[in-house]
Amino acid sequence: MGKYILKRLGYMLIVLLILSFLMFLLYNAAAGDRAYVKAYGEVKELKNITAEQRNAIFEETYLKYKRAYGTDNPSKIVQYLRWMGFYPYYDGQFNGLVQGNFGYSEYYRDDVLNVVKAPMKNTIFINIFATILALAITIPLGIHCAVRRGKTGDKIMQVLTIVGYSLPTFLISLVFIWLFCSRLGIFPPYGMQTPGSSYTGFRAFLDRMYYLALPLIVMTFCSLGGMTRYVRASMIDALSMDCIKTARAKGLREKVIIYSHAWRNALIPIVTLVVGWFLGIFSGSVVIEQIFAINGMGKVMIEALKSSDNDLILLMQLFYVLIALAGNLIIDIVYGLVDPRVRVNK
Repeated sequence: MGKYILKRLGYMLIVLLILSFLMFLLYNAAAGDRAYVKAYGEVKELKNITAEQRNAIFEETYLKYKRAYGTDNPSKIVQYLRWMGFYPYYDGQFNGLVQGNFGYSEYYRDDVLNVVKAPMKNTIFINIFATILALAITIPLGIHCAVRRGKTGDKIMQVLTIVGYSLPTFLISLVFIWLFCSRLGIFPPYGMQTPGSSYTGFRAFLDRMYYLALPLIVMTFCSLGGMTRYVRASMIDALSMDCIKTARAKGLREKVIIYSHAWRNALIPIVTLVVGWFLGIFSGSVVIEQIFAINGMGKVMIEALKSSDNDLILLMQLFYVLIALAGNLIIDIVYGLVDPRVRVNK
């Protein structure tokens, strides 16, 4: 298992380098010549100078910014290696991602790492919490529907899950805000903490959870339909296997058959779905964060795209790529744990 994980980590590094290079080329091409824009903006504000002086100052300023951005060398490979920290800048210094320089956000006027620290924590927290909550509901619900396939309760759940799966996230969010905020007054409609509060410790945690309760409920509710139907379908397939029929013929208790035999066989396709769904809600939470005014990665990403904040966009895209690569590694490892027929060391 250890050798396999190291091997996969090596593959992940190669994929990460390739994808980061492609993203670097794409976003730099879309952003245009940042050094030119910055230099032109500075020189444009200068007054009482001749055209020759303006041109000379522009060339000097333009070169300064090209060196700062690492674009004084026209080679895109060199520019990428400088951004990564594998190739020196004009002054011989290495100053890239490897050295801890993640870039500067023009929109927020701060280092990119400082900009994304708090939003990244918030996004990771709400997504992991929503995932755990959804799994705690959908797994027993899906098993229950599969075991009682065709019964009244199963039919009702099929209708409800189809309706829940079909409704868009923003519509569900608005309905929940109207119900729980406007009508019942249980939860606040937006924000992450009580305005003007200075709570600390556990009191601050409770205050934040109170504000995040409704977004978490919406994210969980949006996941119930698809997840429940998938768990139900996987369990129905598992219950129809010959090994389950043999177990029943041997006289094993129904609970043992369901949870020890059928559930184990149903786990493999469910693992694939769960990890893929978890990666999906990271991007899907953008809508939730915008509606409920949560300071998360989605909000920052939208602002970065609107303002063409190149360094910030690149770092956030790398974050999503790392999440996806880590998710695929987790899928392969879990396969080997839940099914002994899968040998991860081969």
